[in-house]
Amino acid sequence: MRIATSLALFALAALAEIGGAWLVWQGVREHRGWLWVGAGVVALGLYGLVATLQPDAHFGRILAAYGGVFVAGSLAWAMVLDGFRPDRYDVVGALACLVGVAVIMYAPRSA
Repeated sequence: MRIATSLALFALAALAEIGGAWLVWQGVREHRGWLWVGAGVVALGLYGLVATLQPDAHFGRILAAYGGVFVAGSLAWAMVLDGFRPDRYDVVGALACLVGVAVIMYAPRSA
């Protein structure tokens, strides 16, 4: 159950951070206005809160692993919302990052 909880929190964190950054991008770069920017800032703050809910107590480990989730999640977000089509190197890189997440977060460790 601990791994399932952790994975769900990573997915929620990715939604908040990537979504927040995308909203800021849309507000500034696509001239959609300050309401979009403000919503993005709120979402980015929620990301910070969600990250603290991970079962692992080590900040560095959580953020390092989340980096891999962010890479893969950003590509998925871009595919769904922006019509981006990753090439094979994007896909291989994202998969390598997710393997890194699994090693960092879920490898057996002695207490």
